[in-house]
Amino acid sequence: MTIRAAVRGVGHYLPDRVVPNAEFEQIVETSDEWIRARSGIERRHFAADGQMTSDLATRAARAALADAGLDATDIDAIIVATSTPDLTFPSVATMVQAALGMTRGFAFDVQAVCAGFVFALTNANALILSGQASRVLVIGAETFSRLMNWKDRTTCVIFGDGAGAVVLEAVQGEGLPSDRGILSTDLNSDGRYKDILYVDGGTSTGTTGHLVMEGKEVFRHAIEKLAETAHTALDKAGLTPEDVDWIVPHQANIRIIEGTAKRMQVPMERVVVTVQDHGNTSAASIPLALSVG
Repeated sequence: MTIRAAVRGVGHYLPDRVVPNAEFEQIVETSDEWIRARSGIERRHFAADGQMTSDLATRAARAALADAGLDATDIDAIIVATSTPDLTFPSVATMVQAALGMTRGFAFDVQAVCAGFVFALTNANALILSGQASRVLVIGAETFSRLMNWKDRTTCVIFGDGAGAVVLEAVQGEGLPSDRGILSTDLNSDGRYKDILYVDGGTSTGTTGHLVMEGKEVFRHAIEKLAETAHTALDKAGLTPEDVDWIVPHQANIRIIEGTAKRMQVPMERVVVTVQDHGNTSAASIPLALSVG
């Protein structure tokens, strides 16, 4: 028998404030038509004043626990993927742990921006396969509206706030592609491209900073790398694109999603798309799409 990490429950939370494209026409030179044509985004959610990333994460966590029929005492670990923590430390994960009343186990954050949820999920999978944990709450949560340069029309219209969560638990499998659970993972990073998407603040500047992006370069690398890592994960699992019922990609931009699907030769009918309603929520986008889509 083989141990797999399977999804038992999913949940999400979106702030109440919905921001349509038309609202940006008041602050930058743009239009609803321009934003839709370049990104596929129609609206996004922004956190309220005083509403922190940990608040969003906790709401999503509670929804995922309810969907799984579990409570915090059943969880061994919490991993939160975020690039917008409430504070430098302690971690958002420990804040969620306290809010849920969880006094056992452990909690930590992962910072890998838009890839954050996949990195967190892969770490949770490893914890379960190694026997370190039986159930792990994995959360992606962001308040990217706090990092926006409201004079840059190429970035401020793209991002939104939200959180999504999944409960992973150990199940027995046969070691076959037909098993329930995570069959394979593939992680990549390349520090040579650190200057095409970054925040110009931190301990080096003493400021929070704003998001800076070279859109064309990010677009080109995203399509290439997403398709490449997807094929690698399929190869590891002994599967082909034809075996896939659904793809749940990072919801960055509809053109990136379409380009990735085309490279994988998977029709868009088999791709979950939520970017039109949420914008790019960075590490929250995949669990949000899993829960909403």
